[in-house]
Order: sequence, then structure tokens, then C-alpha cells
Amino acid sequence: MGFVWWQQPTVSVAVVTPANLQHSWVSVVTAANFCYFCLLEPKEQDLGFSGSIKVTVSMFLNTLTPKFYVALTGTSSLISGLILIFEWWYFRKYGTSFIEQVSVSHLRPLLGGVDSSSPTNPNTSNGEADSNRQSVSECKVWRNPLNLFRGAEYNRYTWVTGREPLTYYDMNLSAQDHQTFFTCDSDHLRPADAIMQKAWRERNPQARISAAHEALELEDCATAYILLAEEEATTIMEAERLFKQALKAGEGCYRRSQQLQHHGTQYEAQHRRDTNVLVYIKRRLAMCSRKLGRTREAVKMMRDLCVFQLMKEFPLLSMFNIHENLLESLLELQNYADVQAVLAKYDDISLPKSATICYTAALLKARAVSDKFSPEAASRRGLSTAEMNAVEAIHRAVEFNPHVPKYLLEMKSLILPPEHILKRGDSEAIAYAFFHLQHWKRVEGALNLLHCTWEGTFRMIPYPLEKGHLFYPYPICTETADRELLPSKRHHTPAQTHAAAADMFHEVSVYPKKELPFFILFTAGLCSFTAMLALLTHQFPELMGVFAKAFLSTLFAPLNFIMEKVESILPSSLWHQLTRI
Repeated sequence: MGFVWWQQPTVSVAVVTPANLQHSWVSVVTAANFCYFCLLEPKEQDLGFSGSIKVTVSMFLNTLTPKFYVALTGTSSLISGLILIFEWWYFRKYGTSFIEQVSVSHLRPLLGGVDSSSPTNPNTSNGEADSNRQSVSECKVWRNPLNLFRGAEYNRYTWVTGREPLTYYDMNLSAQDHQTFFTCDSDHLRPADAIMQKAWRERNPQARISAAHEALELEDCATAYILLAEEEATTIMEAERLFKQALKAGEGCYRRSQQLQHHGTQYEAQHRRDTNVLVYIKRRLAMCSRKLGRTREAVKMMRDLCVFQLMKEFPLLSMFNIHENLLESLLELQNYADVQAVLAKYDDISLPKSATICYTAALLKARAVSDKFSPEAASRRGLSTAEMNAVEAIHRAVEFNPHVPKYLLEMKSLILPPEHILKRGDSEAIAYAFFHLQHWKRVEGALNLLHCTWEGTFRMIPYPLEKGHLFYPYPICTETADRELLPSKRHHTPAQTHAAAADMFHEVSVYPKKELPFFILFTAGLCSFTAMLALLTHQFPELMGVFAKAFLSTLFAPLNFIMEKVESILPSSLWHQLTRI
């Protein structure tokens, strides 16, 4: 018994007997290897290197069984599922993706990048944060300090567009405010005030205006002039004229009630009402001057009102928030030093915050660095101290009201601000952006800095409804209240009129929900895909084997094409020597 092998080009026959192979088992291995190369060598010469690759791949694929594909896809699905579970747990606990954090923290510095995210300032006192982490009460609606004139501005908008900019809920709140500010228990003692007490309760605008004219026929009534200036006047100049007449009548009532305020509780309530009327008139006169371009005159009147407000101890005066009118007028004059002085007085932990205070503070700090700020340069060298302070101020403002940036960056269209606002809500964002967008545009680079940094706030506050950072958690009730204050888009039944449907034209902004990181979505998709492949391979092994071979053949097709091109360029003898090596 013997083994026979062939060798070309000269055919030779050799007989290997068992005696020749008894010297060592190495001889058998050597003979087998020699036989293998002698059998493959002519095929390699015919097929070339690319052909040998095809043969090798085909042989490899033919050796794979359906059980291998099931094991492969099942293992891939298990691993990706475990990664998904870990990523989800890490995101729920820390608010970020583990893979993304490792990439940014460890891989990016190796590639020459610098993490431009602003770290938390260790020198920042925790006193403000502790003071502001108060319990969240029900959402309180505030009167808009910069509310427009109903006759000269809101009604003109309605005449032009056919849309109602104010909701019934907003106007009802205004009616309640007017009754609180302009009426008291002693109104029945003066006939004109008794008429106006009924006028403020009227729902029909024409009935209110008629009652105001009826009161003026009896005597000069300050509140009657206020109603006509707010609702009947069609221009700001006409409203200013009526407010000046109201000021003359209101000052007389104030002086008389001031002399009698200590004679009893009835006279004290009357003096409190006359004080509210006087402050309201002067504030609206200052706003008329601001709208008519007499900004310096408006600033002087507002400063006097702020001093008067600090002198008086009536709680209703603080509801006017006259300092916010003053801040807007000073920004119009570009008097940034006085703006900083006003902020130093009112941006205090003991006073309620507002979007005007937070975003004005951010604007002043951004103004110092925004003209030279470049995100590319900041990513290379890191943030300077001034830039870090500006970014932190922007993050603080965005945490207080996250809806403002989209209006300032004109990513969302503005509407007329309502007469009442909800702090930290969409209504406050509209009211702020409506008047302060021009001031941000005036500061070079401020909007660019806001655009590059405002979304970083949400990385620091992954769960704003449960836990805040510098302020108490974001109130859950803001969306519901804003939908009552703003003319939001709603679905209407066919029975509703076209005018009613046209009233609702604004889409209320809700708190920007933190999106899932990319790697969680990627691992979820990978886990689902591999699990489906494992199931299909288990159910249809033959068919999935054909698909797998076709997929791998298609995957290796570009490589085979490149090898064929290279083989056609290089001499075949070189490939032959390489294959032998």
C-alpha cells in the first residue's frame, strides 16, 4: 500500500511505502503539505490572487452552518442588550450617555480638543441656591409690567388681522385687577366712583366706556379717565392726553385722602386706593413717553416711581414691577452702567426673580465677551474667566425660563404679549422677547453666544421637573396656565365660527424635554435588529444562510474589484512569489 502524488510540469511518480514513513511522523506532515501545495499551485497560477481569495471565501462560507449564524446573531443581540440596559441606567442616574461621556472626556483630549463646557464655579456660594430651592406652590399669575394698551394696540391688531390677541381668561384677570386697584368700600360715598365700581365689573367693552363717560359727566373721575385711555383711545398720543387729565384728578384725590387717612379704616382704604390710582397713572404716562420716543423723560418718571414705591409700604405697589420698565428704558438708552446698578438692587435672593432680571444680567455679562467670542477658538483654548461668567449667566437665565432663547434666536414666531404672565412660562418669554429682542440684537455677538451655549443648560439639569440647579424645580403647572393665557392652537368643531377658530394661532411652548442620547437609540436599534436576525435564522436556517452568503459576497465585492485592478497592473510573477511566501 502506498501514497501517490503528482508534480508538474514534469510528471513523476513516486511510491511511498509504510517503511519509508516509519522514521518520523514529521515525514507524513511534510508529505501532506507538499501534496497540498502541489495540488493548489496550478489553480493559483490560473486564478491569480483575487481568484484564490474568492475560493477561500467560498470555502469559508460553505463550512458555516445555520447553527453558527444563530449563535452569532444571538450573541450580538445579548451583548447589545446588555449595553442598552447599562446605557439606560447610566442615563437615568446621571443624565448623560456613558459612551458619549467617555468619548468627550478621554478620546477628545487625545485628538487635540478641549472640553468647552463650563464647569461649575467652586467659588459660587450655595446660599442663593439654598434660598431659591423653595417649595413649589401653585402657579401664580403676575400682571405684565410692559402690557400694551388695549385700545391703541391690542384693538388695532384685531382690526388689521381679525384675530383676538387676548384670551377671555386673561381679560377676566385684568377685570379682577382693576377692581382691586381702583375700587374700595367707600366708593358709594362718591357718585362717580360708585358708577365706576359697576363699570369695572362689566364684561361688555362698550358698556364700560359708556359708564366712564357717565361718571365724567358728574365730576372729574381719575378712574374714568384711566378706562377711556386704556380702552377707547386709538392712539398712544390720545391715551397720553387722557392719562394727563387722570393725573390731574388723581393728584387732587390723593392729597385729600392723605390728610384723612388716619381718621379711620375707611379713610385708610380710600387713601390706599388713591395711591394705587396715582402710581398706575404715572407708570402709564411713563410708558407713553417711552413709546413716543421720549425715553429720557420716561426714565426720570420711572426713577421717581421706584423711589415712591420704596417709600410706601403698600403691598399692591410691588405688583407693578416698575423696575422692569426702568430696565427696558435704560437698555434703550444703552446706559449699561445704570442697568447694572438697578440689577444690583433688585437681583437679590430675597426678591422674586423674573426673565427680565435674569436675561438682562446675562446680556450685560455677554456684552463684555460676545464681540470676540468664537466657538472654534473656545474649543481649542478653553473658556476664559469672563467667557465662563457669561456662559454661567446664560445657563442661569435659561434655567429660570427655558422658553426665551427660541424667541430671541427667532426660532419661534412672536405674538403680542398678554396682559398677564406666568413666571418661568411661555407667556413671560413672549413678553420679555417682544420688548428686549432689539436690545440683544444691538449688542454685537450676544445672540451668537446665546446660540452656542443655551442648550448646555439641559445637560446640567437632566430632570428639571424633579430637581433644579440654581432655582427650585420647574413648575409642572406652567403649560396648563399658559394655554389659558395665550391664544394657543386648538382643535375646533365645525359648529364653531371662523372668527373663533382664527383666535387660536399660537402654539404654546412647553419645557424642552431632554432627548435620549444617540448611543441609547443606536444600541436599542442594534439589539432589536440582531434579535430579529437570530429569530429568523432559527426559524429559516437555509434561507438565512443564502442571504448571509449573498451579503458577505456583496461586502467583499469592492475588495475583489480592487485586487483585480492591482493584479492587472502588477506582474503575475510577483503575485506568485507573494503567494508562495
